[in-house]
Amino acid sequence: MSRLAKKNENVSSSILTVAEAAQTKILFVCMGNICRSPSAKAVFDGMIKAAGLQGLIQADSAGTHAFHIGEPADARAVSAASRRGYDMSTHVARKVELTDFQAYDYILAMDWDNLSLLQRMAPRGLQHKLQLLMRFATEFEAATIGDPYHGGAQGFETALDYIEDACTGLMEVVRRRASMVAAA
Repeated sequence: MSRLAKKNENVSSSILTVAEAAQTKILFVCMGNICRSPSAKAVFDGMIKAAGLQGLIQADSAGTHAFHIGEPADARAVSAASRRGYDMSTHVARKVELTDFQAYDYILAMDWDNLSLLQRMAPRGLQHKLQLLMRFATEFEAATIGDPYHGGAQGFETALDYIEDACTGLMEVVRRRASMVAAA
């Protein structure tokens, strides 16, 4: 390989690294990663696409417990999300990993229990990334999003109402951050 080709390859690698570093990365977290957090990811992915920000914002989801690793999202969550135009068909549940605390800019819990677990798991110096998703809500005053797993269909609808509200507020915050990064 010529020195010029090698230099161009290194420059391309650097550009990809800079582009990846410029992304705002969000991790939504619930207990089992089959209801609320994958719903939040699906809602936020829809907002990212609608805003044309696919290259600047990345979302994922995980659970604080390993109950459902490798499983798809709960069928009731998928159905509720689908009725609103969100796609959860490719979701595979996973557990929060130690590397997630470094990799994500925002780690957003659905409730106090999950936030508390995340606070205990987070390496020193990275706890500032942890928040409740409902902190970004603009319509609903609830502090948390209740787990609909043991309830009926209405629980999934209510969870989605809260998630859509909070994700709308979150998108405004992230959009401002993305525009500042793009301007820099």
